[in-house]
Amino acid sequence: MFSNAIELYEPIHVLKPVDENIWIVDGPIVQMAMYGMNIPFPTRMTIVRLASGELWCHSPIELTPELKAQIDSLGPVRHLISPNKIHYAHIHTWAKAYPEATAWASPGVRDRAAQQKIAVTFHANLEDEPPLQWADEIDQLIFRGSRFMDEAVFFHRSSATLILADLIENFESSKVSNKVHWLLKFAGIIAPDGKTPFDLRMTFLGRKAQARHSLQRVLQWHPQRIILSHGRCYEKDGTAELRRAFRWLGS
Repeated sequence: MFSNAIELYEPIHVLKPVDENIWIVDGPIVQMAMYGMNIPFPTRMTIVRLASGELWCHSPIELTPELKAQIDSLGPVRHLISPNKIHYAHIHTWAKAYPEATAWASPGVRDRAAQQKIAVTFHANLEDEPPLQWADEIDQLIFRGSRFMDEAVFFHRSSATLILADLIENFESSKVSNKVHWLLKFAGIIAPDGKTPFDLRMTFLGRKAQARHSLQRVLQWHPQRIILSHGRCYEKDGTAELRRAFRWLGS
């Protein structure tokens, strides 16, 4: 129904530098369930090279031979990050390609993978505080309050970059067809006013105090830019954009 409804962020499967030691890689379209329909979503992963030279990979996209060659030129892959329970589909493939890497589980992702009968092994859990492996370079917390899913959010200190998955989505009108524009506008995720999708926002009802507490911690990081998994990233004024995007939480 919605084939070719969203344009890719081409070129895909190509490293795109964000700042020193941090890159994004745009990927292909995936179909996501939304309001009883399957809607096409562009995908994006983030890669950080730690001081050790090891690579930290957030929400891995499909691994092609061309992308693998680029990744291998950066350093050894050691950390595969599932930021939430719907961002994990390619971790198993990456774990096979990089058997020395640790696959990090977000809250609920093990149960989700089991329900969907996807074979993936996680070796460690993401918590409210970063593990020793990247604590000096990347901060993190679990953004709580949703009845559907908690998301692990990350802050790359040296580049002042906040890394999110689904808590903010920001689709550009020029990249979506009329077939899906109305639906994305209803969800409240059309750029430049991207935010948490309406259906996910509803899962915070009665629990917004938890989310406000998480948001206050994120604001204390004072991000300058925000990388998103879906849609246009915010390349400046990150803290202001964060306040704007989460105004639905109230004060």
